[in-house]
Formats: sequence, C-alpha cells, structure tokens
Amino acid sequence: MDKILNEVKNAKRIIVKVGTSTLTHSNGKLNLKRIECLVRVLSDLKNEGKEVILVTSGAIGVGVGKLGLSERPRTTREKQAIAAVGQCELMFLYDKLFSEYGHIVAQILLTKDVVEEEHRKQNAINTFNTLLEFNIIPIVNENDTVAVEEIEFGDNDTLSAVVGKLVNADLLIILSDIDALYDADPRVNKNAKPIPVVTEITDEIRLLAGGAGSNRGVGGMITKISAAEIACESGVNMIIASGEDPRILYDIFEGKQVGTLFLKKGQHIVRSLAEIS
Repeated sequence: MDKILNEVKNAKRIIVKVGTSTLTHSNGKLNLKRIECLVRVLSDLKNEGKEVILVTSGAIGVGVGKLGLSERPRTTREKQAIAAVGQCELMFLYDKLFSEYGHIVAQILLTKDVVEEEHRKQNAINTFNTLLEFNIIPIVNENDTVAVEEIEFGDNDTLSAVVGKLVNADLLIILSDIDALYDADPRVNKNAKPIPVVTEITDEIRLLAGGAGSNRGVGGMITKISAAEIACESGVNMIIASGEDPRILYDIFEGKQVGTLFLKKGQHIVRSLAEIS
C-alpha cells in the first residue's frame, strides 16, 4: 500500500475535478473563499512542477445564482442560455485568481461527439498537450450552451475521466460533497464506514452507489463509480475526496490516505472488500 500511496504522491500529470456543490453556497452563490483556496493550492502544486488540469462544473449553477433564480432550469434551451451566462462568470473568476499567482489558464469546452470522432479527438489531445507544454492550466467544462442529450456527457465526473484518458493522466481527483465510498449510505446509517481502497469495481461496489448528494449538481456516487471505471481501465488512479477544504490536496500529495482510492487496472492489493472496509 505504501508503494501505491507513493505513486499517488509523485503523480506528475493530475486532473482535479470540482463539482457545483464545492464551488457554491447552498443558495447557489459562488463560495469565493473555497474557490480562492482551490486556486491557491492548485497554483502551489503547479509551482512544485505538477501538470494541472482543472475540470470544473458550475456554469449552470453560477448562472442560476447570478440571475437570482430560485431553482435550476428544466428545459434544454433555458439550461443552455443560463450556462452561457454562468460560464462567462466562472472563467472570469478563474482567470483573475490564477493570474494573481502568476499562472495562465485556457478554457476547453467539450461535448461527447468530439471525443468519439477520431480526427476531432486527436485535435483535442493536441490542444491539451500543447497547453501543458506552454505551462498553461487547461480549465475544462462540458459545452452546456450547445449540448443536447445526444452529445452531452451528462455529468462532469464522466467528463473528467474521459479527459484523464485523453491526456494519459497519472491521477484523477474528484472533489465533492461526497467524501468517500462507504460500505452503507452515511446519510441514513450512522455506522457507515468509508472504504479507503477499491482494487476492482465489482457489482458489489456498484450496489454501494447512491443518488445525488446535492440539489445544486447532477452527480452522485453512481457517476463517480462510472468515472472510476473509465479512469482505472485507462490506467489512471482515481481518488474521491471531500471538496469542503481544497487543502486536502496537500494531504494527498504528502502520501496520506484520503477519501477512497480506486486503483488503476493492473495494480492489486490482496484484500477483500470486507478486509478494507
């Protein structure tokens, strides 16, 4: 286990995904303190020599907050319009904050059809690699302003895993209001225990997944398990951890056990689910 934690600690190309619930308060307004902390930590990791890619949710959530709406839109056209407002606000904030720490960011908006068509996928890969070569931090989101059911990823957990596969990342970290995979639903079972390591995603693991944990986002443990399957199959280790305090990223890169670590294909710890829970 120490060897695996050391590999995580020394990961060079990392993807950090943050959800809407991490970026906003319960009223939908931006959580500026948390975003500023996130940017500071990512900038620090970048200064250490890591290649950082940020996958961010929040365009619709931020748009809802900016427009003072009481709930998320329901129709596609409303979601697309509000996402256009929110994406502007979100990127303005990231650009401003990262520039304070001397880092340049670039926006990449993706839809599923881009990564399914070989020529367009290669163009996306080339863009990511060139940005990283130029020491720029790519900030990725789904292109909600044009996405419809046929071409949308549906959630940014999946998107972050797909990006991990595209760029051959070493590690994907999903920061969320869900801090780990538990052996039971912690919202209804106070005795539920976090599972520190998942060596293989089995039907038993899938059954542990619940629904969305927040009314501000679309993800939940189900989407994170799906993301883990994509990432691990592609040779990318993945961690689910709490996004309440982004400084938890320091713990991860100090080799500490945080949240739940999903091991990439080919890595094995000889333990059963019962033994690690």
